[in-house]
Amino acid sequence: MPARCREIFRLIEGLFPPEIAEEWDNCGLQVGNPQKIADRVLLALDMDEEVLDEALELKAGLVITHHPLLLKGIKQIREDRLPGRLISKIIRAGITVYSAHTNLDSAGSGVNTVLAETLGLTDIVVLKPGKEKFLKLAVFVPVDYCDQVREALAGAGAGWIGNYSHCTFMSGGTGTFKPMEDANPYVGRAGELEKVDEIRVETILPARITGSVIEAMLAAHPYEEVAYDLYPLENKSASSGLGRVGKLQEAVSLNEFALKVKELLEVPAVRCGGTDGGKIQKVAVCGGSGGDLWPLAMNAGADVLVTGDVGYHAARDMLAAGISFVDAGHYGTERIVLGPLARRLADGCAESNLEVEFIVSSVDGNPFRFK
Repeated sequence: MPARCREIFRLIEGLFPPEIAEEWDNCGLQVGNPQKIADRVLLALDMDEEVLDEALELKAGLVITHHPLLLKGIKQIREDRLPGRLISKIIRAGITVYSAHTNLDSAGSGVNTVLAETLGLTDIVVLKPGKEKFLKLAVFVPVDYCDQVREALAGAGAGWIGNYSHCTFMSGGTGTFKPMEDANPYVGRAGELEKVDEIRVETILPARITGSVIEAMLAAHPYEEVAYDLYPLENKSASSGLGRVGKLQEAVSLNEFALKVKELLEVPAVRCGGTDGGKIQKVAVCGGSGGDLWPLAMNAGADVLVTGDVGYHAARDMLAAGISFVDAGHYGTERIVLGPLARRLADGCAESNLEVEFIVSSVDGNPFRFK
């Protein structure tokens, strides 16, 4: 069946939650109507006039970009200059624009994970853990319903830690209650104190899914009134955040590694710095502008940092500290996410019986040319 833009937005936000975006960011709907039907979607890093022309040619009603169209404050929309001219054209064309930015960077299957996997890294972990808030849920369940409630919690997204699901702790005890006259108890009789063998089931969950987890838990629980506790946690996310660190299967020289980065990312050139006599095996990556993460990369034991937009002073600081770098450009370290993103969204729509075609933009949006 046809999909509305808002249904695609909901799918994106389930995979790449806006709550994990940086505070300064402006993810989400940029221009357009969320109620509009979108049977063809164009994906690009940036929204510009070339991408708009491509969307019009393809009859794509929705454009999903990585970089927000409306990131900096706009005080006026003038049609004789950018960005007003572009915004006016988008509105007149009836096209909707949506952006997934730092949430796509930080998510477990986002830009940085794709970059690390593209470079062939293994044992991949987050370089700078995200700010996502977590809660601990403890619920008291009669023994016979323990498995049912635990499965409901996992199915709603609770108990996921890194690459592990169904993470819980269970301890036994005795629950007591006295049903009042108007109660409809699962066990026991009104006015009599009841003692029941119960299991305390504890699990962890992102705060953003609390509502759906509680709803699933209550639906699976046999009691009329369910006893449960929620505790705020200080845990940092093990699966989301900026940058990644991993290992190459074999150690190589910096020169060999830089040439491999160039080949795998399909970029015309890379800039690199470091001592070519050493060996590269542990690698930190950050798509886009990640030069300021080099101290974290060094502390993680990385031999090299792969990113874009490395500045002069950051480069000198890295060399002085003894960590190498490969600058493959902002564009080159982020564009690689578009293909996997298109496939994930297509699979998600197919699972929901939504008929949507996702197309990766053919526009070369790299602002730099190499001679």
